[in-house]
Amino acid sequence: MAVLDRDGPVPLYRQVADIVRRRIDVGSLDPGDPVPSETELESEYGIARTTARRVARELREQGLVYTVQGEGTFVGEPDVPRAPRKTPLYQEIALELAERIRKGDFSPNRAIPSEKAPMEQYGVAKVTIRNSVAFLREQGWVFTVRHRGTYVSQPDKWPRKQEENGS
Repeated sequence: MAVLDRDGPVPLYRQVADIVRRRIDVGSLDPGDPVPSETELESEYGIARTTARRVARELREQGLVYTVQGEGTFVGEPDVPRAPRKTPLYQEIALELAERIRKGDFSPNRAIPSEKAPMEQYGVAKVTIRNSVAFLREQGWVFTVRHRGTYVSQPDKWPRKQEENGS
C-alpha cells in the first residue's frame, strides 16, 4: 500500500489518481480492465467515499478511464472492448440475494437490507442495487411498500428454479 501524504499540499484524490495512473502506465491495468471501485479505494487507502469518487473523475478528466453507470470505471476510451460479463452485475447481485432469501437469511414479510449495506458489500452504485431490487421484484422474490421499504414475498410467490435463469 502506498503511503499518502495526508498533511501535504497535494489533495488525497490526486495522490490516489496518480497511483492508479502509474498502474496504467506500467501495464498492471490494461485497456478494458476495471479500475479499483470506490469501495476498494476507500479500503486500500483509508479515504472517504467522496474522495474515491473524485479519483475516478480525475482519471476521466485525464482521459485515462471511462465509467459505465452500474458497471464501473474502466481503463481506456469507451470504445475499448471490455471482457463481457455473462450476467449483468445487478443480476448477479439479485441472484445472490434470491439465494439468501431461499436459504432463510431473510424471512417473508420482513424487510431486506437498505440500499447502503449492499452498496458497501458489493462496492457498487445505488443504481446497481436499485436495478437488483427491481429484478427481484419482477421475479416475485420481493415486494415494495411505498415509504416503508422492500419486503420478502411469501414463498408461493417465488419463482421456480428454471424461471430464475430466464428459461
